Amino acid sequence: MPFNQNPLFVAGALCVAVFFAIWLTRFSWGKTIGTPILVILICAILSNVGIIPSAMGGHVVYNGVFNYLAPLGIFIALLEVDLKSIKKAGLPLLMMFGLGTLGTVIGVFVAWFVVQPQSEIGDMASAVAGMFTGTYIGGSINFNAVALSYGVNENGTLYAATTVVDNLIGTPWIIATLILPRYLQKLFPRKKLQSAKQAQQIPSVEYISLSSLASILALGFLAMAISRVLEYYIPQIPEIITLTTIALILAQFPSVQQLHGKHTLGFFFILVFLAVIGTLCDVGALSGVGSLAGTLILFVGLLVLIHGVVIFGLGALFKMDWDVIAVASQANVGGNTTAIAAAESLDRPDLLIPGVLVGSLGNALGTYLGFMVAGIL
Repeated sequence: MPFNQNPLFVAGALCVAVFFAIWLTRFSWGKTIGTPILVILICAILSNVGIIPSAMGGHVVYNGVFNYLAPLGIFIALLEVDLKSIKKAGLPLLMMFGLGTLGTVIGVFVAWFVVQPQSEIGDMASAVAGMFTGTYIGGSINFNAVALSYGVNENGTLYAATTVVDNLIGTPWIIATLILPRYLQKLFPRKKLQSAKQAQQIPSVEYISLSSLASILALGFLAMAISRVLEYYIPQIPEIITLTTIALILAQFPSVQQLHGKHTLGFFFILVFLAVIGTLCDVGALSGVGSLAGTLILFVGLLVLIHGVVIFGLGALFKMDWDVIAVASQANVGGNTTAIAAAESLDRPDLLIPGVLVGSLGNALGTYLGFMVAGIL
């Protein structure tokens, strides 16, 4: 096994990337960019120069991050949620999520008629359009559901190209939604939701006792076990819904509220997840697909641009809180985990639970709308 594929080396490199991203925030320019964006960029560079492998090819460490660390990070982050501070955040976020969904559907149709992907892709072009509709409404679950139904996954070159382009366009949009609220608030000040003022602010430094560490991890692992058992016997209830519900209930108990280190642990796991997301920006993977890559980049780039114009444009028209717009867009484009990452990065704990809930709604809607768009086209 090559050294850069060694699981211990890869895991160590991800942690070093997180450390270096945090260290860079000591500088004013690094603080402006923010830790989540820095960790994505660092790992994108590391994977493209070959220091660590791309997650496109699969790896035991990356699989572990997606299957265990990301859900654990979400659970621990949600242990900080105070229900009283989020009740006013739900409806605005839901409204913006709906506008983002509309923006995605409009973007697919506009990109279809402008780029004319069927001339390059052929008969499967409408299925590909449905895949991107699904993934930019509720995440990659919908992308794969449509792909499997239409047999796109059986066309190795096309499926690989769509996956690479999805990550090459989606990841920069994650970065954009973390940057835009900061600058838009300076240029066009918007009144933040009342829930933002009521929410307990995320601590910059906190200590972790051994008992708190043991308790937090025990709660997380047990909650994940319960969620997966329930999903096995009742597939209609996704794991993330059960995990969120357990976290939400536990977060209201004073004994859980008194545990120290919830933010530090939860955010660290989410940063490791974002580090893996950075490795998905595999530019070299496009080299073998020729002109197909250019067609897909134009199609998906235009789609995401229109999604952004619709959600941020209409959000501006309604004088909506910029942070709410960003988290809603992330719930569309990246799903639950990136919505959580956006809420954490924007220092908006009041948007954690609403972000997870609209992300779950996207998982439900995305597949249906993906099939609808594919059928129409």
